[in-house]
Amino acid sequence: MSSAALSVAKEAAAETTPPSSAAERGGAPLANVSLEINGRTYPLALDPRTTLLDALREHVGLTGTKKGCDHGQCGACTVLVDGRRVLSCLTLALMADGESVTTIEGLAGPDGALHPMQQAFIDKDAFQCGYCTPGQIMSAVACVEEGHANTDAEIREYMSGNLCRCAAYPNIVAAINQAKHELKRA
Repeated sequence: MSSAALSVAKEAAAETTPPSSAAERGGAPLANVSLEINGRTYPLALDPRTTLLDALREHVGLTGTKKGCDHGQCGACTVLVDGRRVLSCLTLALMADGESVTTIEGLAGPDGALHPMQQAFIDKDAFQCGYCTPGQIMSAVACVEEGHANTDAEIREYMSGNLCRCAAYPNIVAAINQAKHELKRA
């Protein structure tokens, strides 16, 4: 192989070899974070800019939380952090270090029994394509737990951050109304 060909081959290999240091990656050093997700602890080394959504989907393998707009406008990425709803696409994973994160996968009981809100969404046919459903359910659980499910108008107001392109809104309200009674008893 000629020296020119060898030089081209080395350049091509360098382009396909992933950078090994933070400086070569063009980013900050990796940060150690311990995320408690659905009752299980996940020790991770992440770029400090990693969102909670990307940590859940790409690093932990929990793909129930959906990436919709990636700008905090659709609610598809809603999860609960210490019981309050957050948009995981706008939350850095480091911000959830030491806090309890609940995703759609964590709502079902240990025996696989559906959470009352999950069952209500099925009973009331509160989804069509299903893409927004995990975020809708997580937000609906929080809506009830926050005490904002007293009237249909209040439910609509406090669920307004979760968009459904299929327009299943009346059925979502009906599902929340069904589940709120069972959640209040629990």
